[in-house]
Amino acid sequence: MEDWKEASESLVEAVLGSALRVHRFFGPGLLEAAYEEALCSELDAHHLSYERQATVPIVYRGKRLARAFRVDLIVEDQLLVEPKSVREVDELHVAQIMTYLRLLRFRRGFILNFNRKLLRDGIRRVSIFPSAWTRPHPR
Repeated sequence: MEDWKEASESLVEAVLGSALRVHRFFGPGLLEAAYEEALCSELDAHHLSYERQATVPIVYRGKRLARAFRVDLIVEDQLLVEPKSVREVDELHVAQIMTYLRLLRFRRGFILNFNRKLLRDGIRRVSIFPSAWTRPHPR
């Protein structure tokens, strides 16, 4: 399981602190893209590397598929961050980020719903345990 990437607590604190600063400045009500851009500005201020709208290839049974998917932010090549501006984070959002984590081989990610009065109510930590995804499928 060593090839699964785990974000450090200091990285998580820096990202969440950055998100809180963005939310304190704007509050709820903007489109996701505005929050994402402001969050990237905060990450720059902390000298954190990130890839925005990162294209991730999809491999099925050893074959790279023509279609890939995009994730909003990959921070320090170890933490997935999905800013949202929605009424509620639903099961589909969670399922989507869990799939992204599995395909990226990241152990942890965050859904940050900026469309909440208090950002703490919009932070959703999503973690996966690789052993559950790497066991052979029973026949």
